[in-house]
Amino acid sequence: MGNNENSGVAEAIAIPIYQQIKDHLLAEIHAGKWKEGDVIPSEQELARQFNVSRMTVNRAVRELTTQQVLTRVQGSGTFVAQHKYQSTLVEIKSIADEVRARGHRHGSELHKLERSKAGEVLAAEFGVAIGHLLFHSVIVHLENGLPIQVEDRWVNSAIAPDYLQQDFSLTTPNEYLMAVAPLQSVNYSIEALSPPREIADMLHIAQKEACLVLHRKTLSRGSVASSATMWHPGSRYQFAGGF
Repeated sequence: MGNNENSGVAEAIAIPIYQQIKDHLLAEIHAGKWKEGDVIPSEQELARQFNVSRMTVNRAVRELTTQQVLTRVQGSGTFVAQHKYQSTLVEIKSIADEVRARGHRHGSELHKLERSKAGEVLAAEFGVAIGHLLFHSVIVHLENGLPIQVEDRWVNSAIAPDYLQQDFSLTTPNEYLMAVAPLQSVNYSIEALSPPREIADMLHIAQKEACLVLHRKTLSRGSVASSATMWHPGSRYQFAGGF
């Protein structure tokens, strides 16, 4: 298996800078650095910290404000919203359990399972040095034989060193990681996107069909354990509960 970090499905999970800033702010809130009612650094300070334009920071802060994670007070600053950010958490549950709970049969197709060295983007996302060993898997999850999710996942080798040795026809990455990497916190975002051709082919849908895309990053023992992008065909899947 080759190093395809910068090609194919991997391109779909490149995290934009504004999303990295959102993830950083959420991580600090969930870790307790900023509590409800606390003021966060100004956009100017965050722009300097991330070496980006203030416009990029503004987008991250604006989206978190729309999601009621943050609240802005004219002339005073931006604060952690009271009791709002908790509603942005998604329950960490195995898709296999979800399918079985509906009385259906779960299946999976392994499309990729490889080791790769972190490039600049992934190194920044995981908080590791460039060249750090990561594991990469692409799995299609099936419900009664019908594709309902493409799971494109990167895993920190320091947190889950035996990831490549797992039989993912018998377990899911989520089930394995929950067993070996006790969950500390999770950051996520959901958006509607048209899938790249490779994703559309795996889901057996047309490229013009919108997908619900869940980007989820989990932390364990103070480090990023996993970063996953999960593509769901909009006509077959909906998010409910766990919010």
